[in-house]
Amino acid sequence: MHFQRIFFLCSLFFLLIAARASAAENIQLTAASAILIEASTGRVLFEKAADAPRFPASTTKMMTCVLAIEEGDLSSIITVSRTAAETEDTEIGAGDRFVLAELVAEMMLRSDNGASVAIAEDLAGSVDAFAAHMNEKAKAIGAKDTHFVNPNGLPDKAHISTAHDIAYIAAYGMKNPKFRSFVGAKEREITWVTPEKKRALMTNTNRLLGTYEGATGIKTGYTDAAGGCLAASARRGGVELIAVVLGAADENVRFAEAVKLLDMGFRRVKAAPAYTKTDLMQKVWVKGGKEGRLAVYPAEDLRLPLVDGEAEENYRLTYDLPRVIGAGITEGERIGDLVVYHGGKELTRIPLLAEKSIARGWSLEGLWAYVIGLFA
Repeated sequence: MHFQRIFFLCSLFFLLIAARASAAENIQLTAASAILIEASTGRVLFEKAADAPRFPASTTKMMTCVLAIEEGDLSSIITVSRTAAETEDTEIGAGDRFVLAELVAEMMLRSDNGASVAIAEDLAGSVDAFAAHMNEKAKAIGAKDTHFVNPNGLPDKAHISTAHDIAYIAAYGMKNPKFRSFVGAKEREITWVTPEKKRALMTNTNRLLGTYEGATGIKTGYTDAAGGCLAASARRGGVELIAVVLGAADENVRFAEAVKLLDMGFRRVKAAPAYTKTDLMQKVWVKGGKEGRLAVYPAEDLRLPLVDGEAEENYRLTYDLPRVIGAGITEGERIGDLVVYHGGKELTRIPLLAEKSIARGWSLEGLWAYVIGLFA
């Protein structure tokens, strides 16, 4: 009986290990490259040739959208050039005028290639200059194996990225509410400034919106050279996932394989209780200012993804933050970073932003901060 009990316990132990291993679900995909990440930390949950160079097709437009939001004035009016109007697969004409926000929506929902050229020309003067800016931004957010030569992903042998980099760009964009509003719209009526009163209802090419539970975006892509491409996101129970599929056999396969990835992710991942911005608040000394102390908060709340039943203790949070800074701080300015580690590896950095502005001047605390700075 004693031996039978030991045998039963051992069998149960190995069954539990096998069950946990099977939770990883080494699923089979036909797409050339794919990746699944948890959106807030960038933690990789599944990958297939995720760092192999691929043509990204219209997933490129995510970066064009990011720059339009960050560098452009969405209320400004753009006149479409002949070059933009003659771009392959566009519904805009030379001389047409749009509010920039409408042109961005046309680009992101319908995937209009001419709209992306018009945006590039308006923001940087030319497609080449804009592509250089795209590459600078890509590297700044961690997409180091990407090289863009145009704002739309039309085929060019030098225009390449990876599934991993496209996921980086997608996750970066999804932290911006304006980006989310563009990529999450199932449909939108686009309005021209000129011709006056011209309108057109655009349906998003991402058919997961409205059909997949919790879908939040993001961008489709397809060319003969690239195959079916898709960056798809969805949110359930406090967990947001991003799946990227590149080089799928056709437009239908890209959706099916993204769904397969997202379904697997939601089976495996749960969210730990949220750390609010207040929970993660820190203070720094400010020398030479009218106030001597400044609170800094992360740019977003933090919910750590727990994969396959793991413990929250697998994560470690640290602050990359100076002890003393100089005055002349503007509200919302980035002062440092909250750094999230998992298993000893840095996963992500969340900007720590100034709670308020502090002008140069005099205060007793500011003087004390200067003394502290001498020994920091």
